[in-house]
Amino acid sequence: MKKIAIVGAGYLQLPLVRKAREMGLQSLCFAWEDGAVCREECDRFFPVSITEKEEILCICREEKVDGVCTIASDVAAPTVAYVAEQMGLPGNSYEAAVRAHDKYLMREMLVAAGVDCPKTDGASLPVIVKPTDRSGSLGVQKVEREEDLAAAIALAKRLSIAGEVIVEEYIEGREISVECISQNGHHYGLQITDKVTTDAPHFVELEHHQPSSLPADMQERIFAITRRALDALGLTNGASHSEYKITKDGRIVVMEIGGRMGGDFIGSHLVQLSTGYDFLRGVIEVALGEPITPEPKPIGRSSVVYTAPADVSCSAERTGYIIYKNDEIYEQSVGSRTDL
Repeated sequence: MKKIAIVGAGYLQLPLVRKAREMGLQSLCFAWEDGAVCREECDRFFPVSITEKEEILCICREEKVDGVCTIASDVAAPTVAYVAEQMGLPGNSYEAAVRAHDKYLMREMLVAAGVDCPKTDGASLPVIVKPTDRSGSLGVQKVEREEDLAAAIALAKRLSIAGEVIVEEYIEGREISVECISQNGHHYGLQITDKVTTDAPHFVELEHHQPSSLPADMQERIFAITRRALDALGLTNGASHSEYKITKDGRIVVMEIGGRMGGDFIGSHLVQLSTGYDFLRGVIEVALGEPITPEPKPIGRSSVVYTAPADVSCSAERTGYIIYKNDEIYEQSVGSRTDL
C-alpha cells in the first residue's frame, strides 16, 4: 500500500485524508495535537509542528512515503516542498514555495515578470497593511489616516510568523480567485470564483460562488495571467490559489498567489460541485507522480456562505457555513466554530 504524507491535521486537511482512504492509500498526518481533527481518521498521526521540516523529513524517510502534500495551508506549503525536494518526490521546489509564502518576495518576482500587482514603493493613502506570511485576513487592515498607520503595522508585525509586514497600494475592485492544478510546469485552469467580503478595514471573506459571472473572454485573460504568474514564481506541481481584484477600468491586479488549494471549501468542495473535476484526487495524484488530465466542465453552480458576527476581523471568527449546489443545501454547519 502506498503512503501519502499530509502536512497538517486540522479541519482543512480532513477532506484530503478521506480522499486518500478512498484511493486505498495509507495517510500519515503531521501537526500539533491541539485541533488535529484528522487524528481520528488518518492511519498514522505524528504530533509535530508543520513548520518542523527537518523532523518531518526524517519521519517521512523512515516511513518511505510515496508522496507529500497539503491543501489550503500557506504555512504547510514550504514544508511540503522541502520534504518532496529532499526525497526526490514530485512537488514544487522549496525556493518557489518560500517565494509564494512570503508576500514581499512574491511581489518582487511578479513585478519582474510584468504581472500587475499593488504598488509597495511609495504607495499613498489609503493603503493595505498585512503580515507577509499569514492568510484568512489575519492582521489585514485598510488604513486611511497617517496617524493610524503605526498601530496597523505593529499589529501586523505581531501576528506575522516572521515578524514582517507589507504596506501596499489599496485597490478598489471586484474580488475573484482562480483555482489551478499543475504538473511538471503545465498549468490547468479549473475554475474562477466570485467573492463577497466584509467592508473595510478587514475584508473578511463571507461568500464564494462558482462559476464566476465574468465574461468568457475576461476569464481566459485571467487564466493566461495566472499561468504567467505561476511560471514567474516557479510553481510547477500541485494546486494553486490566486486572488485578484478587477477595477472598474478593467485593470486585472494579482493580490496574492498561494502554492496550495484554496481554503473555505473552494478547492475541496466547490470545484468538483461546479466542474465535476475531483481536485482532491488530482492533488494526491500529482504528489504521487501519477499523470493527470483535468477536463473541468460546467455542470452547475456551487457556493459557500459563512455566518459571522458583525465585527468579524478574520476568518477564524466566522461561526458557521452553508454549502450550496445548484441552490440546494449540500452541507452545513452553523454555530460551531470547531467544524469550520
